[in-house]
Amino acid sequence: MDANAVKLAVTIDTDLVNALRQHWLVLMELAVWGEVKSTRMGATSRMRKRLLEVGEKLRSLVADRAWIPHPREQVKNALGSAYSLKDALLQFERAAQDVDGGTDYAAFAAGVIALHQCLLDRLPDLENQWAGLLDSQYDEDEDELDD
Repeated sequence: MDANAVKLAVTIDTDLVNALRQHWLVLMELAVWGEVKSTRMGATSRMRKRLLEVGEKLRSLVADRAWIPHPREQVKNALGSAYSLKDALLQFERAAQDVDGGTDYAAFAAGVIALHQCLLDRLPDLENQWAGLLDSQYDEDEDELDD
């Protein structure tokens, strides 16, 4: 695997990083300081916890992978981070469904949709790119075995 190609592939575009971060920060602001409420006991604190997990997974997705010595492992790490982020986003969205009131509810609901859309507009393409890199490495290994 070409180390330079891998570095380019696993480095997330700055514009996407900034957009994801901004959407997450808006949601976190509303979740912690805004007026979002739930009729279900403990639902808002559970939603906040899940939103924090999304932020942690976002950070993992965009982190520099130069510390990982092997290019293949960098790609696998990026792909694993993407899957973990999608799972965390799903868990957050499920928890956010219990938020059903408050003066900031409409802004919160719009923020959930905006984060989801921003992430899922680009993440499948990145996952496909990373999976393609892993597949090409597998194909190269098979060709070497055939020789």
